[in-house]
Amino acid sequence: MRRSLALTLLMLFALVSAGCGGRSGPAALAVGAGPTPESTLLGQLYAAALRYYGTPAEVTATDGALGVLDSGSVTVLPGFTGRFLTQLDPGATARSDEQVYRDLVSALPEGVAAGDYTMSAQDKPALVVTEATATAWGGTDLGALRRNCAEARPGAVAGAKVPASVGSCTPAKPAIFPDDKSLFGALRAGKINAAWSTTADPAIPSELTVLADKTALIRGENVVPLYRRNTLDERQVLALNEIAGVLDTGSLADMRRQVSEGKDPRAVADAFLQANPLGH
Repeated sequence: MRRSLALTLLMLFALVSAGCGGRSGPAALAVGAGPTPESTLLGQLYAAALRYYGTPAEVTATDGALGVLDSGSVTVLPGFTGRFLTQLDPGATARSDEQVYRDLVSALPEGVAAGDYTMSAQDKPALVVTEATATAWGGTDLGALRRNCAEARPGAVAGAKVPASVGSCTPAKPAIFPDDKSLFGALRAGKINAAWSTTADPAIPSELTVLADKTALIRGENVVPLYRRNTLDERQVLALNEIAGVLDTGSLADMRRQVSEGKDPRAVADAFLQANPLGH
């Protein structure tokens, strides 16, 4: 009798254990990342924010196009306001950060929403010059380019997207270089007198001058998360939005530098949030 009871209890324990072992936690929320290292970094940053607030999240490789949200292959897709707006409305004329964001929100498909954009973090085209050129042009903002448009001899890395015009100035087509090193080397050597880069490019040498865009002559490109509407709860949306409170252009450039040096993007993103806690 005792042996039979013990056997019955052992079988019940085994069944309960098997049932518990078969249970799995909630599926990881898919955060999309495009094909560039910067896009992967942003995906890891927003995935880290979701995990910070208790939501399992993993990065999924995509082509970076908005269609991945429509298809449901990812739930969140971080990127930049201006680039998203160009995808949705190639003829859009907005340039200031706020107006670009507003136009983006208005242009989004019905099932897609936008989180808060990072007012202090952007990566838009920027013109880099030497200190001597800035002095000769009479300023350290893009107004100096407008005043010296005919004298500008720009360069750019192959594949870079550069503005066709800056205010009333239509610069000469840039000379093309294979990489940042050769581009900035040519700038130092005087082969060109301006180099197209971006505001969060970690490869810009510290002794060079990035012309400021005080009057939004170039379209804003602020970091923003897009997500499938009616799929996230309030806490998850909060997690996405709080990135806007801790990320700035300098931090983005520093994380990009770490990734370019071979560090794991997920580890870089996790370390950033450890140093810059959300909700504080």
